[in-house]
Amino acid sequence: MNIKKINTLGALKKAGYHSKSIKQEIRENLILKIKAKENPFPGILGYEDSVIPDTERALLSKHNILFLGLRGQAKTRMARQMTELLDEYIPIVAGSEINDDPLQPISLYARELIDTKGDDTPINWLHRSQRYGEKLATPDVSVADLIGDIDPIKAANLKLSFADEGVLHYGIIPRSNRCIFVINELPDLQARIQVSLFNILEEGDLQIRGFKLRLPLDVLFVFTANPEDYTNRGSIVTPLKDRIESQILTHYPKTLETALAITEQEAAISDDQNNTVSTSDLVKRLIEQVAFEARESDLVDKKSGVSARLSISAYENAISAAERRALMNNEKHTQVWISDLVGIIPSITGKIELVYEGEQEGPFQVAYNLLERSIRTQFGQYFPNPDSFKKRKNKDGSSEENPYKAIIRWFDAGNTFHTFFENSDDNKVQLLYKVDGLHSLVKKYYKSANEKENALLMEFVLHGLASYSLISKKVLEGKIEFKDLMGSMLNMDTQSFSEEDFNENDFK
Repeated sequence: MNIKKINTLGALKKAGYHSKSIKQEIRENLILKIKAKENPFPGILGYEDSVIPDTERALLSKHNILFLGLRGQAKTRMARQMTELLDEYIPIVAGSEINDDPLQPISLYARELIDTKGDDTPINWLHRSQRYGEKLATPDVSVADLIGDIDPIKAANLKLSFADEGVLHYGIIPRSNRCIFVINELPDLQARIQVSLFNILEEGDLQIRGFKLRLPLDVLFVFTANPEDYTNRGSIVTPLKDRIESQILTHYPKTLETALAITEQEAAISDDQNNTVSTSDLVKRLIEQVAFEARESDLVDKKSGVSARLSISAYENAISAAERRALMNNEKHTQVWISDLVGIIPSITGKIELVYEGEQEGPFQVAYNLLERSIRTQFGQYFPNPDSFKKRKNKDGSSEENPYKAIIRWFDAGNTFHTFFENSDDNKVQLLYKVDGLHSLVKKYYKSANEKENALLMEFVLHGLASYSLISKKVLEGKIEFKDLMGSMLNMDTQSFSEEDFNENDFK
C-alpha cells in the first residue's frame, strides 16, 4: 500500500484498509516474529527464559501488563521496545487530537468532520515511533493530566456552553488512543487517581467534570512498579490490579556473565577512551562483582535494590580514572589497574540505599568494603584460596607449602609497597617487581601471560592478600599503602577510610 497516495477517507476505503485494535496489531506482528525466530526485545539480556516469554504470552493474550520489579531492571525499556511490534503506519483523521481511526471515529470532532465531508475527509499517517506515551506517576498527577478537563478558554473562543462536548480538553490517555501508554511507578499515583482508570481499562468510558463520554479508547496499557512501593510510598488499589490482566516479575542478572554483557552493551565509552585505555576481563569482573556483593550485603537495603546502573557507572568511572592518569603522564596507552578501582567509589555510594547500620558505618566505608569483598570473592577464582593453606595437610602430615609465603615474608621484614594513583605504568611495574615472590607466583599459575597481564595480576595478588588479612592495606590521600599486618596493628593502623581521606581532585 503506497500511503503517500492515500490522503482521503474514500481512497483509504478503495485501498481495502481494515481497522484493527492495537492489541490485535501487536499480536499479529509478534506471531510473525516468533515464527521467524526473531527476538522482539533485542538488547534485553538475561530475560530470555523468564521475562521475555512471559511478556510474549501476555501480548498474545492481548493483555494490559504490569512489570513488577526493583529499579534498574529494564521495565520501561521493555515497554518502549513494544513499539517495534506495531504496524509501521496507521491512518488517522487529519486534525484529530486522539488519533481517530477514519473507519471507526470516536471523537465529536472526527464524527462531525466525516459527516460533513464524507469520503473527502482528509487523513494523515502516524508512524509507530509516535504511538508511545509515558507518564511518571507522582503524587501531584491529577485526573485532568491523565483524563482531561473542561477548557474555559476554548469555551470562550468558540462561544460554547460548558455543557457542550466541544469544550473538553483531553488528557494524556485519550491523546494516546491507538498507542502504547506507560505509567511508571504506579503505586506513587494517588488512590483516587488510580480509581479514574477503572472504566478506561474495562468499559472505555471517560468521565470529565460531569460528562460521561462513551469513548472506547484503544490503548495498550503498560504499568511499572517496585514491589516495595506497596508499603513505602503507596499501593496499587485492588480493583485496578484486578483489571491489569498480566503481572510480570522482573529480576536482576542471575549470572556474572549476563551482567558483564549488559555493562559492555550499555556503558558509554568514547572512541578516544577505547583507543587509550584497555580493560582486562579481571577488572570487568571485579567491577561487576561489586553489584552482586551489594545485593547480598546486610548493610544495603534489599528493598530498594541495586540497579545495573551501578556497574555501568562504575565501569565508566574506572575507564576515566585510567584515562586521567594516562593524560597526566603523557602516556598514549594504559590499562585499568586495580588501584584505579578506588575511583569507582562515587559510582557506588550514589547507587545504594543503606539500612541503619550502613548509615552508621558511612556510605564511603560501605562502598569501600563492597569493593574489598569483590576482590576477595574474585581472588579465589584466579589464585588458590589463602585460607586453605592454614588447614591443608600432605599425606605425611606436614603442611602444604603456602605459595604466598615469600610475599608475606617480604612485608614481615619491614618492607612497604606504595602505589600512587597518578603513577605511570612503567613506574608501577618497576615497583611491583621489587616485591619478593610476586612475579614468580603469577608465572607459576599463568605461564602464558604477557608483561601487561603479569603486572596486573601481580597487583591483584597484593590486593587479594590484603582482602584475606594476610598483609595490611591502607587507602591514603593520593596513594595505597601495603605493609606487614602485625606492624600495622601495633601502630593502630586501620583499613577504614572516610571521604576526608581523599583530595577531591584525585578521581576527576
